Amino acid sequence: MGELKLYRKRIIPQECILLEDDILLYRDNEVIITKWNTIRPKKTLSHGYSCYFLERGFKVSKFYDHDDQLISWYCDIIDTAYSCEDGTETYIFTDLLADVVVYPDGRVRVVDLDELADAQRDHLIRPEELQAALRHLDKLLTIIYKGAFGTLQKFVDDQEKLDREQNGTS
Repeated sequence: MGELKLYRKRIIPQECILLEDDILLYRDNEVIITKWNTIRPKKTLSHGYSCYFLERGFKVSKFYDHDDQLISWYCDIIDTAYSCEDGTETYIFTDLLADVVVYPDGRVRVVDLDELADAQRDHLIRPEELQAALRHLDKLLTIIYKGAFGTLQKFVDDQEKLDREQNGTS
């Protein structure tokens, strides 16, 4: 396996950022799991762990504050593009705007649907991307509402536990 590059592409605002400081914890054909610090300093959000579900169309992240306290689980609806050139594998994860926040107390909030509508109105996304975003969002919400979100959280939790044990921060 050669070099691996991960990019986060956003539609609003338009940007594509190499996630050069993210640390790869695990990777197989279904998922990529990373740990990271925020790219731009935030008042509360400090760091976290993310699991990209490569075929499912979403990323599930565990957000921590500066005191290492859980803020929420944040789920991005994404499109994944893959390429391999000269031994470098590249993934571009495009944020399709719709997000789901799952709070520690179990509350669920769907956010940024207005941005999805604006992106469609302003021709920033293609109809196929809008359809994919809505279908992936529906799949994710079905998992959450059936009480099966723990199956997605487990991917992150297991790698986080291993990471903290290896780094003496359990």
